[in-house]
Order: sequence, then C-alpha cells, then structure tokens
Amino acid sequence: MDEKSSSSSHHRLLIVLLTVVLFGVIMIQYVCPSRDPYIAEDGALVRFIPRFNFTTADLNRVVDFNIKGDDVIVFLHIQKTGGTTFGRHLVRNIQLERPCECHAGQKKCTCYRPGKKDTWLFSRFSTGWSCGLHADWTELTRCVPLRMDSREVLENLRNYYYITILRDPVSRYLSEWRHVQRGATWKASLHVCDGRSPTLTELPSCYSGDDWSGCSLPEFMDCPYNLANNRQTRMLADLSLVGCYNVSVMSEDERWAVLLESAKHNLRSMAFFGLTEYQRKTQYLFERTFNLEFITPFTQVNGTRASSVEVPPKTQQRILQLNRWDVELYEYARDLFLQRFQVARQQERRQAREKRQQERRRLRGSFPFLPFFFFFFF
Repeated sequence: MDEKSSSSSHHRLLIVLLTVVLFGVIMIQYVCPSRDPYIAEDGALVRFIPRFNFTTADLNRVVDFNIKGDDVIVFLHIQKTGGTTFGRHLVRNIQLERPCECHAGQKKCTCYRPGKKDTWLFSRFSTGWSCGLHADWTELTRCVPLRMDSREVLENLRNYYYITILRDPVSRYLSEWRHVQRGATWKASLHVCDGRSPTLTELPSCYSGDDWSGCSLPEFMDCPYNLANNRQTRMLADLSLVGCYNVSVMSEDERWAVLLESAKHNLRSMAFFGLTEYQRKTQYLFERTFNLEFITPFTQVNGTRASSVEVPPKTQQRILQLNRWDVELYEYARDLFLQRFQVARQQERRQAREKRQQERRRLRGSFPFLPFFFFFFF
C-alpha cells in the first residue's frame, strides 16, 4: 500500500508540474509582450517637436491593399534618393504568397499576383521605365493607367497606390552632381506634360557634348536650367498648374510657390513615402501601411559618395539657396513622416495592450479551476 501511495503521489506531482509548465507556456505566448524590433526607433523621437498640423486622415495612413485583386503599387523614383535600394527591396525582400521572380543577369523581375498573370507593382525593377526614365508625378499619373490597360484589360477599375522616397536636399544634390560628373545624363527622360515633351527653348541643356562628365561643383551650380535644382519638388508637383516647362507663364517665385504647394498636397495624398535618412522607420511605415512584411530589415548606410564630399560653408549655403523649395518640402515631409511614425507606434502599443487584456480575460475564463486544482493536490 505504501508503494502504491508513493507511486500515486509521484503521478499527481508529475501532473501538477506538467500543468504548471503548460500554463506558463500559454502565459508567455499570449500575455507577455514579444520583443519589439522597433523599440530603438522610439527613443530617437524624444526631442522631436512637430511643427505642422495634419488631419487625422493624413496621419492614419493604412490602405486596404489587395494583392490578389486589381490594386497596383506605383513607385515614383526620384534620382539619388536611395530609390534603387528601395526598389530592390520591393521585388526581392517582401514576404509574398507568390514572390517576384528575379533571374541573374536580368534587370527586371516578374511580380505576378497569386493565381494570375498580371502585375501588382509598377516600378523600374518590375515593369521597367514604361512611362519614361525617372518619370515624375505629372507623367506617371497620366501614363500608368494607360500602360496598365494596354498590358491587362480589366472590367473593374484598378486602385493605384503611389509611393516615393525623399532625401535630404543637400545630400541628394551632391550625389546627383557626383553621378553626372561620372557621365550620367538621364537624356532618355521624356518630361512629358500636357501631352508633349518640352522644346529646347523651354528646357535648354547645361552642356554641349554627349554628357557633362568631369564638371566641377561650381559649374554644376551655375547652370540655370539644371533640373537637379529643387528636383524633388518639381517631380512631386503637377506641372500643368504652372504651364509645364514654359517659365514665361508666371514669375519664378510664383511658379515655385505653386509647385511647392502642389508637391505637399500630392505627398500627403500618396499611400506612402519614406525618407532615406530613416531606413528602419521607412520599413515600419511601409509594412504597416500595406500590411506587408520585409524578409530582412533595412540598414542605415550613411557612408555615401555625397557624404565624402567636403563642402565649404559658403558653397553649402549656395546649395541650400538653389534648393530652397526642396529644403522647405523636405522639412514638411520629415515632420509628416515622423508624426505618422509616432501615431502608428501609439496605435500599435494600444492594440497590443488591448490584446493582452483580452488574452488574460480569456485565460481566466479557460482555467477557473486552476486554484482549486493546486489546492486539491497539495
């Protein structure tokens, strides 16, 4: 009888231990918060003070992107903003039911929807430069629907979600200068506005040869027709509002004031935009906006060719003056971007807190007998 009693006690103790372990696993899995990969990003916002007032709709940017339906993400790629890196993330680094097919030696990937042979992504690395090299907002919004309809005829209208990446204006300007200095021209850009490309009178060239390789920074800054000046503002604005490239329609200051307001409006209306200087926050906001996840985290690379250029203070001031509209746009974009990140993180923490509370209530309802269980066996 003593052996049976001892064996029975051991069995009861084993059952109790297994129950405790099981209960602990459930508590850890459902109640305790998981490791937050973006916790470090919150600390960087401690000293951020918002300057602009935005509506709730401007800050709560989440779209119902249906990759299995007819929705299309359109990437507006502005030169020297880190768009090439981000564009590769879109085709190679997103967790998808049907990943993009990318083959060695080919510049473009095939990004089909699950179960269909039509694309969900309009970008350099998926559809190529279908609307022209580095097409801007004016070109893309007119061209993309026509190009998509020529590829795939649908009964339903598509939803187009425009996205872009912006960069600090001085760094971007210096990066473009270094790129042009090495021989880049972007001569294939169409600059179509109101149905036509600009004439040579409307958009003169800054150089007479095949390219502008070897140009010095002063030469680059001295050209009054240089499209590098305030490029981000121009490429995000509706150029038809100012007569396209016909600068005689209004004064220069009036023209750029209209373009700046248009660029701000279009930026607010876009489904998403990121900033090169905030890679992890850019990743977070994209994932939250489209309910998609990247496979590997973004990395912040600050050691670029532009960062290696030593610019005297006087030259830097001139670059700022040449790009004063981009400077204003970037400050506006940065403020909106960081406010969106703050709001998204607050919402995420609130949702996580509510979920933990629900799990605690559910667990209490699932294990009402647990105190009696321990009392009975002990």
